Amino acid sequence: MKRVGAMLAVLIALVLVGGTALAEHEVYYRYTVLGYVKDARGKPLRGEEITVVREKTGFSYLAETDAKGLYVLVVRLGDESVGERLTVRVGKLTSRVVVRFDAANRTEERGTRLDIEGARFVERSAWFPSTLALYLGAAAR
Repeated sequence: MKRVGAMLAVLIALVLVGGTALAEHEVYYRYTVLGYVKDARGKPLRGEEITVVREKTGFSYLAETDAKGLYVLVVRLGDESVGERLTVRVGKLTSRVVVRFDAANRTEERGTRLDIEGARFVERSAWFPSTLALYLGAAAR
């Protein structure tokens, strides 16, 4: 009987952990930071390392630009993360992004587009959905 109880406890733990892991893939558990890195003349920079740090936890997320200068980073954030600050680093350049989204909307992707043009960071959050769609379309091919 002890063995059955132990097996049942393990099964319950697996279901609970598995349910949490599945939930973390939902749109309401992620915030995407993406954009293009270009030099001062507008030429895409390939192989640039991008770091996004969640200031609340200090946890870092890393990406590298592709041939078009595009980077895509998915940060684990939930509904309670509205208003948090993220630090974005490219080489010696640093900028901060304030996390903004409608916590009641649990179907649309959450994120922002942050371009680096020479030594300037330019946030274009209105361009986020179309840039993400282009990226996902290219990734599916």
